[in-house]
Amino acid sequence: MDLEEALRRRDLRVTRPRQLVWAVLHESGHHLTAAEIAAEVARRDPAVNLSSVYRTLSLFADLRLARESRLGADDASHWEPAHADDVIHLVCAGCDAVLHHEGREVERLRTHLGEHHGFVAEWVDVVVHGRCPDCAA
Repeated sequence: MDLEEALRRRDLRVTRPRQLVWAVLHESGHHLTAAEIAAEVARRDPAVNLSSVYRTLSLFADLRLARESRLGADDASHWEPAHADDVIHLVCAGCDAVLHHEGREVERLRTHLGEHHGFVAEWVDVVVHGRCPDCAA
């Protein structure tokens, strides 16, 4: 999705901090903590402060442009560009890699929760901890 279009549709300004955070999220290719995002943004533009990065991440989450997940034992949030709920995060305890698994499991979970518990899931974030194929070998 185009950031400018997404913001303007909601009558929000396209600011330098928002552009930088968006670029860092999309260029990284992996999950980043807010601190890692802030460090890269500061490297690119030292005038952007930490609170601007946190406000931007919060805005992106509210607009469903980015996803926040708790992936590790350190309790830090990890951020990535938004994706469909049908992605399961596989976190390797050996190398800290985060792999995405796409399948029908999440949709089956949604259906089960609705049909058997009357619960309507608004969004789903499934995290599975274990070992990737390389570390398991």
